[in-house]
Amino acid sequence: MKGRFNMKKWIALLTGLSLIMTLAVFAGTGMAEEETAGETAAPLSDTLVVYFSATGNTETAANLIAEATGADVFVLEPAVPYTDADLNWTDENSRVVHEHDNPDNRHVELTADTVENWQQYDTVFIGYPIWWGIAAWPVDTFVEANDFTGKTVIPFCTSASSGFGESGTLLAELAGTGDWLEGHRFSSRVTAEDVQAWLDELSL
Repeated sequence: MKGRFNMKKWIALLTGLSLIMTLAVFAGTGMAEEETAGETAAPLSDTLVVYFSATGNTETAANLIAEATGADVFVLEPAVPYTDADLNWTDENSRVVHEHDNPDNRHVELTADTVENWQQYDTVFIGYPIWWGIAAWPVDTFVEANDFTGKTVIPFCTSASSGFGESGTLLAELAGTGDWLEGHRFSSRVTAEDVQAWLDELSL
């Protein structure tokens, strides 16, 4: 009897331990689910940096602005990319010279000209190189394709020597919507310090 009693006791003990372990596993899973459910998703950015870059200078400026403001980035990519030869403005037969001399040919198709979740952005930076004193025309395609109502739009450009000129004003007129602020020119050697100084002036 004593042997049988001990055996039953051990069986009962093992069964109890197994039950406790099973409950612990379920409880742990429940806690993990609760923790996952309680996690807060990262807030969506309300700032977007849109840019077209021909030689990389505007890309540098755009990325520095995005890093400093926590903005999302949208790159304007021509469906037919510009080659180095295309960008040679000293060659009268190059693509950019032909487009400059023939305004009807300046409409540059982009791989994408609209932004997903466009409505979530309150502030939009738009960057471009200066071509013949105006914004590089691939940017025009994007501006024409979007409604900037309710958005603060801040243009910026890069150039070796040309000034900002009327590039921002012309884009604002092309858009017809949005609150366009005065733009800013960065040199082709733009730095993080340059960008931050400008953002401080904008109180961003």
